[in-house]
Amino acid sequence: MTCVKVTPGAVVCFEADYYGDITIGARTVIHPKARIIAEAGPIIIGEGNLIEEQAQIINRLPEGTEPGDELPAMVIGNNNVFEVDSYCQASKIGDNNVLEAKSHVGPGVELTCGCVVGSLCSLTCPQVLLENTVIYGDELHRRTQSEKPAPHGLQLDFLTKILPNYHHLIKPKKKVVT
Repeated sequence: MTCVKVTPGAVVCFEADYYGDITIGARTVIHPKARIIAEAGPIIIGEGNLIEEQAQIINRLPEGTEPGDELPAMVIGNNNVFEVDSYCQASKIGDNNVLEAKSHVGPGVELTCGCVVGSLCSLTCPQVLLENTVIYGDELHRRTQSEKPAPHGLQLDFLTKILPNYHHLIKPKKKVVT
């Protein structure tokens, strides 16, 4: 069963794949052909996130899960960017993170705030990335940047105006007043 809750102000393309209990915050933009799969438990996406084409956000059942076990929610903070063909199964994502094109973040990984996972980089071992950590290169080099990644507000504003002209959107449900 799929239940997508869209907050007013979000731009959520109907042509993306959705499965499970998904909540999408205001000013979040989801491109067509993105995949958001809440198999293990709900996915809660905060405000001002950008999820590009072919990006995958998946909350999958951990191995050894028994029926009746409490299923964890995947919580994604605010102002994150999931670039084209990125893959994310992180247990928790804070604010202002960037998963660059074709990056892979596996289960058990936690991104705090201001982290960047570079293009083609793959994090598969459970770990917590400290604030402002940058992962880059073939050998997954690490460094700490002095500032959080640049805001993407102008890009969100542009997409909020353009995407509705070319794609069908999932509209927020209107509250019924009794």
